[in-house]
Amino acid sequence: QVRLVESGGGLVQPGGSLRLSCAASGSSSSVSAAGWYRQAPGNRRYLIAGIHPGDTTYYDDSAKGRFTISRDNAKNTVYLQMNNLNPGDTAVYVCAATIDSRDYWGQGIQVTVSS
Repeated sequence: QVRLVESGGGLVQPGGSLRLSCAASGSSSSVSAAGWYRQAPGNRRYLIAGIHPGDTTYYDDSAKGRFTISRDNAKNTVYLQMNNLNPGDTAVYVCAATIDSRDYWGQGIQVTVSS
């Protein structure tokens, strides 16, 4: 059974950094495409960063210049490096990945930016 497990969230001060990880397990196949979504209370979930086959990346305007999505195929893990965080980045971050043409979702991880 394929599972996505996020880690690396938590509380950080404004201006700080966090690196989220999304580790895929339960499959011998690699992640072909993946994305990080976020959802703040009362708001819809939306794609903040994505990585496609061939490593083409996508960023929401709010993430450009501050966030970087990357992957380690040997570890079947996708990362989201987040720099210069501000309180507006506070949300639950959820990883999604496509493996063998099927989509999987993680449970989500809380990121709180506060002084």
